[in-house]
Amino acid sequence: MTHVLVVEDDPIAQEILVDNLKQAGYRTMSAADGDGSWRLLRDNPDIFCAVLLDRILPDMDGLEVLRKIKATAQLAHIPVIMQTAKSDQADILDGLKNGAYYYLTKPFLPETLLAIVATAVADYRDYREMRRKVWQATATFGLLTEAEFAYRDPAEARDIAALLANTCADPQKVVLGLTELMLNAIEHGNLGISYAEKTQLIRDDTLHEEIDRRLSLPEYMGRQAKVRFERGEGELRFTIRDQGGGFAWREYLEMSPARAFDNHGRGIAMARLLSFDRLDYNESGTEVVARLRV
Repeated sequence: MTHVLVVEDDPIAQEILVDNLKQAGYRTMSAADGDGSWRLLRDNPDIFCAVLLDRILPDMDGLEVLRKIKATAQLAHIPVIMQTAKSDQADILDGLKNGAYYYLTKPFLPETLLAIVATAVADYRDYREMRRKVWQATATFGLLTEAEFAYRDPAEARDIAALLANTCADPQKVVLGLTELMLNAIEHGNLGISYAEKTQLIRDDTLHEEIDRRLSLPEYMGRQAKVRFERGEGELRFTIRDQGGGFAWREYLEMSPARAFDNHGRGIAMARLLSFDRLDYNESGTEVVARLRV
């Protein structure tokens, strides 16, 4: 059962949020202030798959709760959906910089609420699955100096990312970002799924079906992505290449307020901010080198 923490000081708004989530099959716990929400999170670090957090709260405000979540190792990867009535870009950017990669504006439509929550929960489940695979991978990967893998589909990408993360001192930090970069090479690279197309496919819950369909088409079925690992002087390098037409990668290096309410589009920025010390793309965007200092 999926648990969502609802943090909202307005009792009517809290009741509406909880009712919508329960009707969609989620279990909920609620708090009306920052201190109460922090106690629930601190005392139940392994329960929640998402936090729906109001920006303006009595006592400790939502931004301070967010900072405490992201500063706590057991909670740092739980997705926080910041709900706010504000549309000021500086306010949204402040939340993005502190780790609120999902946003919901008030007033909201129930279908919008459920779509954002579903995206956040799915991302968190993917992270937990990657973490499980990392734990299962052999520790001898820490001795690896050089390797190259070719892959075609998302399952292969996740398995390889879980293995290669073990080359790092902190594999849990690296696996999420490496997975995002490797999946981008399939979805937006080899299969040519545009940003707008992915937005609609996620909204329709048909992304996996569309990936499978394109993988079977003659124009795509021969394409492979490759990831190369190298242990260099003072750094680890992961070079990921695809056979697609490239993309405008520069706009995705930072978390953008303009995309804060989208159901995807965070992967590259998250990889850069959370997993690696540096990302270097070639001009077309068909190759990226992710660097990690050691």
